Amino acid sequence: MAGKKLSRRERIKKGIRKRLTGSESRPRLSVYRSNKGIYAQIINDETGKTIVAASSLSKDFNASGSKSEQSIAVGKLVAEKAIAAGVKEVVFDRNGYLYHGRVKSLADGAREGGLVF
Repeated sequence: MAGKKLSRRERIKKGIRKRLTGSESRPRLSVYRSNKGIYAQIINDETGKTIVAASSLSKDFNASGSKSEQSIAVGKLVAEKAIAAGVKEVVFDRNGYLYHGRVKSLADGAREGGLVF
């Protein structure tokens, strides 16, 4: 069952990445969701560099509560770091996950933090 889910997510991810690329003007906000935490990074695909990153398991993160509340806080943190780095507009890459639950919470937190997508 787990292999079936992963192969489905990989197929969806490839379809998304065919259409989405991060540029200098609009980098890509990529989300990874694990059982313990959630990670977000803003990537410029033209140079292959990560501009900023945030995670619920990093040392500079200090929010508690449910996983959804932590996702909102990670979204706000990545938005704050991105604006400090000079990025205001991004392309959202849900990375094959459904836009629902923690992924949606992270996106809402990033929008509240000031990112436009």
